[in-house]
Amino acid sequence: MSIAVTRAVALRGIAGHVVDVECHIGHGLPCFELGGLPDTALRQAPQRVRAAALSAGCSLNARQLTVNLSPAAIPKHGTGFDLAIAVAALAAAEAMPADAVRPVVHVAELGLDGRLRHVTGVLPAVLAAREAGCRHVVVAPEDVTEARLVDGVRISTAQRLGDLVSAYRALRGGSRLPEADEPVSPTTREPGRTLDLADVSGQHEARAALTLAAAGGHHLLLTGPPGSGKTMLAERLVTILPPLTSAQALETLAVRSLVGAVLPGRLDLSPPFVAPHHSASTAALVGGGSGAVLPGAVSQAHHGVLFLDEAAEFAGSVLQALRQPLESGQVVVARARQRVTYPARVQLVLAANPCPCGEGYGKALACRCRPTERRAYAARLSGPLMDRVDIQVQVPKVSLADLSEVPPDTSAEIAARVQVARDAQRARWQRHGWTLNSQVPGPVLRRAPWRLPRGVTATLDRALELGQITGRGYDRVLRLAWTSADLFGRDVPTSSDVGLALMYRTQGAVAA
Repeated sequence: MSIAVTRAVALRGIAGHVVDVECHIGHGLPCFELGGLPDTALRQAPQRVRAAALSAGCSLNARQLTVNLSPAAIPKHGTGFDLAIAVAALAAAEAMPADAVRPVVHVAELGLDGRLRHVTGVLPAVLAAREAGCRHVVVAPEDVTEARLVDGVRISTAQRLGDLVSAYRALRGGSRLPEADEPVSPTTREPGRTLDLADVSGQHEARAALTLAAAGGHHLLLTGPPGSGKTMLAERLVTILPPLTSAQALETLAVRSLVGAVLPGRLDLSPPFVAPHHSASTAALVGGGSGAVLPGAVSQAHHGVLFLDEAAEFAGSVLQALRQPLESGQVVVARARQRVTYPARVQLVLAANPCPCGEGYGKALACRCRPTERRAYAARLSGPLMDRVDIQVQVPKVSLADLSEVPPDTSAEIAARVQVARDAQRARWQRHGWTLNSQVPGPVLRRAPWRLPRGVTATLDRALELGQITGRGYDRVLRLAWTSADLFGRDVPTSSDVGLALMYRTQGAVAA
């Protein structure tokens, strides 16, 4: 009788738990039993492991093997446990040293020929291993680049299971498997990115609104006819946002890893930009699925921009599903046997036409829609959702004069002003645990020492009394006023900042 243990990682969202893969070899009839709440793909691991071990010259067919994935109460998903199961079985069969494999985490799928294959979620798995104190992870060759994004963890690989067995057998005196490659360094922009806000002609009010949104992390609605530049503006928001920190970039890439996205070879500090099609389902937008619970577009845009073009064309239930993530900054997907949480701290940008035909702006002389059609179209963006959008601005058609004007400020120039405003916010709120005005709870801004004088908030107070804004809207106007003051270099908002914030709050609705 022989027992060997190695390690793997069970993912639940982007959080992971290090799992002990225990293998016991008995003297009974040949069998291969697997326990520990495996899913369908994982239940098929014994067949893959037997074939891969035979390809490596180490047959397990005549043995009674019992494998337990501990803790057994945690559900296990996917084929990433294959390598760990094979290593534990071969160590129990004394084909490799059991003491050498015990502290190492193994994450890879096995082919029938013994080849180590790519699996999704390698980055969050390596992050979880590091958090648990593990310092050595073996992955497939295709996953080395992704795994090396995590500092403080030794990454090793092998082409086939037989190569890994030979490498373990060659270890002497506490030596370790060779490291796969050199560590990576961060980069701030992907090669070839050429978008610049200077490409947008005219639209001075919309550009100012975009700058305000970037400075404070506020949600934005752009309303205007087709061809006015709404999509161009939205796509260039990320070019004026500050680069992510290394921790934020890893968290964002970890979400992308779960959906099988190809990650860059270097740590990209650029904020993500995600723009799902208007036919996207609720699961595609906020996360879910019938099998494994995968992150949706709102989580893939974590620490970046979620852009919903033609927002009024999205299904009403899909848009309503965004309300909770926008408030809490996370998505919670509940299932019968598990509860998965994904991060979703995003800036939401909505773009919509004023009516179905798109011509219902200004005097709407060219509009072909009936009044009932326009009202029904505007109602697709519900009040509760729009109450969470801080800035609503109309984007008119571009004139010939706009096309002929001197090029406006570039993204780099605007990004510098945004960074100054964000530095002021961080200095003000950091000791309270916030970094942006949009994150500050409303009660904090309505009480001493941050409460503004009555003379400054007079127009805002009147709008609340007349029912023109809600209590949530009142707080969001205050946050926007503080951001306006930061952009203009003022320590405290003035009545003009509050008036500007209130105007942006109410002037750009689709129903206008």
